[in-house]
Amino acid sequence: MSDAQSLLDSAKAWWSTDIIDIHPGKIGIRGYPIQDLIGKLTFPQMIWLMVRGDVPSKQQAQLLEAALVASVDHGPHAPSIAIARMAVTCGVDLNNAMASGINVLGDIHGGPGQQCMELYEQIAAAHDGTRELADVADDVLGGFIGAHGKIVPGFGHRFHPIDPRVEPLLGLVANAASQQVVSGHYAAIGRAVEAALRRRTNKPIPMNIDGVTAVIFCELGFPPPMGRGLFILSRSVGILAHAWEEMQNQHRIKGPMPKEIPYTYTGPRDRKLSDQ
Repeated sequence: MSDAQSLLDSAKAWWSTDIIDIHPGKIGIRGYPIQDLIGKLTFPQMIWLMVRGDVPSKQQAQLLEAALVASVDHGPHAPSIAIARMAVTCGVDLNNAMASGINVLGDIHGGPGQQCMELYEQIAAAHDGTRELADVADDVLGGFIGAHGKIVPGFGHRFHPIDPRVEPLLGLVANAASQQVVSGHYAAIGRAVEAALRRRTNKPIPMNIDGVTAVIFCELGFPPPMGRGLFILSRSVGILAHAWEEMQNQHRIKGPMPKEIPYTYTGPRDRKLSDQ
């Protein structure tokens, strides 16, 4: 083989993908011609096909869609939304504002769903059938709290005493389990964690949106890191809507508070620069 051919082969192999095959006049997604997918797959089905490689059933896609719908927005006080809106008032374009909001979806603001999935998976792995689920959840939760602190991702909410999104989503999981679309095992694990937290604290710490979407994503077989990615997809819709709304307002340089409300200065006062 010539050096030129070897170099060409190396260049062609530089990027490889199972996802898409593109040639002039041809676009194939996971082996399906794009023209066969347009108008036939829903967006949740397309998401599934892209990240999983197969087409989900209608019931699986509906459950995924419900989780995505429930997480799109939580108001302008949510940091990712507020940052996107503030970015718009600084004169940036829509894509920059969206990127600004998405970039803060880290371990605290965007990661609890993934962390909750990791907790659920630990419990599922430890529940081998020789012990009651409640006992396993209690033990694993204790280790999780010891390793990560008292705040358990997926439970409790700083704004909602009872998160209104939880019961409708759990109802959909129960219905899907009754049709054998999912096992229902992770829903039981989520409830077991909720009960274990109540026993530990002597007060209710209800499941929140991160905890219930973690149930759904685990039931559907997504790995925990994908849970964060799916949340980001969902919240991007809210970020887009708020950024666009703020663009219509045409405000300039809005900070986190109105200028009439001062921040708190905590440094030294009335210092003088001494002679050198």
